[in-house]
Amino acid sequence: MSLPRFRYHPDPLRSGSVGESPGACRCCGQTRGYIYRGPVYSDYDLDDSLCPWCIADGSAAARFDASFVDEEGLSTDASDALHDELLLRTPGYNSWQNEVWPMCCSDATAFIAPAGLTELRRDFPDWEEGLRNHILFAMKIPSRAATNLLESLHRDVGPTAYLFECLHCSRRHFHIDEP
Repeated sequence: MSLPRFRYHPDPLRSGSVGESPGACRCCGQTRGYIYRGPVYSDYDLDDSLCPWCIADGSAAARFDASFVDEEGLSTDASDALHDELLLRTPGYNSWQNEVWPMCCSDATAFIAPAGLTELRRDFPDWEEGLRNHILFAMKIPSRAATNLLESLHRDVGPTAYLFECLHCSRRHFHIDEP
């Protein structure tokens, strides 16, 4: 069974937000082989208990008054429709602090993956220069400290780089988060 398509999170398996699981979804009751492993903002304890299909169709958000992306991480320039799609029907991503979801071309960017230096060099080698420039210019970290930060990136321990790409102009965007 193929996963539902998420415009703003095109590969939730690669990013780790969805994983294989023999468990049943708490929303629909079905066992589909995959479960959502990202953040859930709700009064209910829904960790590792929702299937991607119930997120995609909005039923999990409606049934549990839940969202999957931190509203604080989304630009206030986002339209109501974008706001609803991203928060209520898109898998979020786990981060050390609060998520940040960059905007570009008047739209949200697509979340690609969390990455440490190992993943960056292995899976996204042409992204390293852009990330270095982000550290130097957007984060305003001096050259030597920027190199140290880049070299200390780790997917699971932190600090971690989160990679995004504009759906319109393909510009790459980054967020770095530390535990």
